[in-house]
Formats: sequence, C-alpha cells, structure tokens
Amino acid sequence: MLEAALSVLDESGLAGFTMEAVARRAGASKATLYRRWPTTGALLVDAMDATYRPFPVPDTGSVAKDVTEILTAFVTLLERTPFPRLLAAFIDAAERDPALSEIHQDLTKRRREPMLAVLQRGRDRGELPPDTDPELTTDLLTSPFFYRHFVAHRPIPRRMVGDVIARVLFPKI
Repeated sequence: MLEAALSVLDESGLAGFTMEAVARRAGASKATLYRRWPTTGALLVDAMDATYRPFPVPDTGSVAKDVTEILTAFVTLLERTPFPRLLAAFIDAAERDPALSEIHQDLTKRRREPMLAVLQRGRDRGELPPDTDPELTTDLLTSPFFYRHFVAHRPIPRRMVGDVIARVLFPKI
C-alpha cells in the first residue's frame, strides 16, 4: 500500500493523491486504507518515511570520507530516484497542513542526524575546529545540492561533492 501511495503521488502529484486512487492502485478497499491511515496526510507521511530512511552513519575514521559517503548517497537519491518529485509534493502538502508541517520537521530532523553525528565526531577528534557548528555546517554542505536540483534544475557534477566539502570543511584562508 505504501508503494502504491508513492506511485500515485509520483504520477498524479498532490492533487491526485487520494485514498481512492491509492486503494485502486494497491488493489485494496478504501476502508482498508482508512483503518490504518485516518487521513491522506498520515498515509503520505508513512509512505515517505518507510521508503526514504536516513542514511547510515559512516565511520571511516575521516570526517571528509564520512561526509563524502553521505553526500554521494544524497546526490544519488536526487538523481536516480523519484524522491525529488515526492519531496516537492510532501513539502507542498506540509505548507498547507500544520499537522503535516510538524511531521515534516520531525522527518527532516531524523534525516539530518547522520551528517550531524559525523560532524560532531570530526569535531571531537580534532579534524574540525572546536567552534564548528554541526547544524550550520550541515546546512552549508547540503544546500548546494538542493539548490542545483530543485531551484536551478541543473545537473550535479561529480566533482561537486569534493568541491563543496573542501570549501565548507577546509576553506583556504
């Protein structure tokens, strides 16, 4: 049912994301869906959460290598899955529904945790300056990829991961 929900969202967008459409795609009844999910918003959250889990927290012994693993996985997610279209629809829904907005904030927080953990560990090991703010650094590391994909609609060059890491984590003064 969650797969069917994502398929409907991907093909029809938020406007076509209804319990009827998901039930039809899943080969189930609307009553079956409503027993598990009281609203389309709840179904949407579960489908996104079940499909796009946070990345594992790498521990290679190098903050640069760990960040590279996470950002490379993120770029792959942006370029090779329906995630961007689904995320755009989810963000749109969260803008209109305060309950979904809170859930979106929670999901986003959980998806940031691997990068925050890697940066904290790098700071603790002395690879990053002691005043490094993991929250801000996470924003600085991930934002260029969101911008490239969602705003500029431009391809993400392979070297971009390394370039962003070099400029954000190890700037030359």
